[in-house]
Amino acid sequence: MRELLVLRHAKSRWDQPDVDDHDRGLAPRGLEAARKMGALIAEAGWLPDRILCSTARRAQETLALARESWPTTPPIPQSDLATLYLAAPSRILEIVRRQPDEAERLLIVGHNPGLQSVVSRLAGHGDKAERVSIETKFPTAALARIALDVASWRDVAWTIGRLVDYRVPRDTKATAD
Repeated sequence: MRELLVLRHAKSRWDQPDVDDHDRGLAPRGLEAARKMGALIAEAGWLPDRILCSTARRAQETLALARESWPTTPPIPQSDLATLYLAAPSRILEIVRRQPDEAERLLIVGHNPGLQSVVSRLAGHGDKAERVSIETKFPTAALARIALDVASWRDVAWTIGRLVDYRVPRDTKATAD
C-alpha cells in the first residue's frame, strides 16, 4: 500500500508585475496557509518518507513553511524537480512511477492545473462528493491524500487510487483520521 499526498502551493503574490512567474513568492495569506497545512500533516501523522517539490519559489516556500512543524525532514531528491514546475499530469505520473519503493508515503508540492488533474484522475475510487469538488476547484494550499493499493510506485496508474482525505487551510481545525 502506498500513499500520495498532493499539496498545491499556497497563495502567491501578484503585486509584483516585474517578477517572473517562476520567482513569485508567497502572499501573507499564503505564508499562514503553508504553516497550517504543515501542522495538519504533522498532527495527523501523515509525514512523508520522500518529497518532490517544484523549483518555483512559491512551491519551495510552501514546503519550507510546512516543514517547520515536522520533527524530521524527509529526503528531497534534486532530479525531476525542475520539470514539476507547471507539469502536465502525465509528467507528474511519470515522476511518481520512478520513486524508490522504500518511500511508502510521497508528498508532491506543485501547481495547478496539473495537480488538480492528477488528484481527479488518480482518486478514481474516492468519495464522489470530494472528487467532484476537486474536479471543480483545487485551491491554493489544498491537500489531497490518496491511498494506492500497489506494491511499487511503478505500478501507479490512473483511477486506481482512493481519496482518503481532502483539506484546505480553513479545515485545519477539523479532526484528522
